[in-house]
Amino acid sequence: MSETDVIAAPRPLLLADGRPADRAWTLDPAMRHLNHGSFGAVPLVAQERQKQLRVEMECSPVVWFPALPQRIADTRVEIADFLAVAADDLALVPNASAGISTVYAALDRRRGGEIVVTDHGYGAVTMGAERLARDRWDGGVRTARVPLDADEEQACEAVFAELSEATDLIVVDQITSATARRLPVERIGAEARRRGIPLLVDGAHAPGLLPAPLSGLTCDFWVGNLHKWGCAPRGTAALVARGPLRERLYPPIDSWGAEDPYPDRFDQQGTVDATCYLAAPTALGFIEHTWGWRHARRYMDHLAGYAAQVIGAAFTELTGADSSVDVGMPVPGMRLVRLPEGLGATRVEADALRDRVAGELGVEAAFTSFGGIGYLRVSAHVYNTAADYEHFAETCVPVLAEWARAARGQHGAP
Repeated sequence: MSETDVIAAPRPLLLADGRPADRAWTLDPAMRHLNHGSFGAVPLVAQERQKQLRVEMECSPVVWFPALPQRIADTRVEIADFLAVAADDLALVPNASAGISTVYAALDRRRGGEIVVTDHGYGAVTMGAERLARDRWDGGVRTARVPLDADEEQACEAVFAELSEATDLIVVDQITSATARRLPVERIGAEARRRGIPLLVDGAHAPGLLPAPLSGLTCDFWVGNLHKWGCAPRGTAALVARGPLRERLYPPIDSWGAEDPYPDRFDQQGTVDATCYLAAPTALGFIEHTWGWRHARRYMDHLAGYAAQVIGAAFTELTGADSSVDVGMPVPGMRLVRLPEGLGATRVEADALRDRVAGELGVEAAFTSFGGIGYLRVSAHVYNTAADYEHFAETCVPVLAEWARAARGQHGAP
């Protein structure tokens, strides 16, 4: 790496009163929080807003619940504006997986139909596709193998090669969870439309990380979590549906809105606690009013690049192996660092490593696997600082390198 390639540490973001940004969250000070991408973190103002709403709900539930559908409809307008989509295309669901399950439940295709996914897909989403194809369609799933370093053209070729006359659905990530890369959903969407194949885009990580995730994207269904990068209360996600197939979509509960058109029927779900939905605009607005989303995204991306640099260099210095990762279509705010051999080679091993690092080293971090190789997935948000990742490089990397040596020793490897 030349000097011109070195990424300088960004200056920490501050609140308007000069306090560190992390003071706006209730993060455990005894824990380093380096995995915003998994479950997000809710700022205090959004937590307080949700508490106020819950008090209102409990004080007068007979007033609250009949008025709730209109309040949710109004909230949809605000969230649709944030995503730059039409409010009439957007329904609110508990999470991306719930939105995808809603789509799966709605599709009544011919027997023998196939679903095309990629090997970067979120495991639960792929399992749902397999169940749909196997149990309801008497068909199967075809998996497009996309190399981690594949560029846009190569990724498209891998997906298109799996399409056939039997393809009845394509499911593809906009931003992959395990591998922190983009997939060319815009080009895949155009080809799917040309062939008349429905496309479901898993945009779980997109809201907040991408400024307008559906801009230029042609798809029948799109889902995205607002409780990740958007910092909304957990249990808040958007389902965007366009075209005639959306009238087949129904929420999991047939409540009094069941006969309403999409998306209105999603606004009424019995006695479900919808305060997370109503508090979501407070979280989105907090980032915008404090720093501006554009500036926040630049900071997160700069910090993630710096983090991958310092942690990767620490691993390389200790192990002698190159820890850098060539990702074909990188995304802002997330990076991969290759782990030493012996760590996180499978999803089960990666999850166990996550738990061990949290319990023994006091760090929340994401460990993933792809193709039998373990990775540290760096994901940064506004409350993170360069010191968080320098601490990981100085304190955690030596321990991880020792754990890797011990693991290889158990298997007779040097």
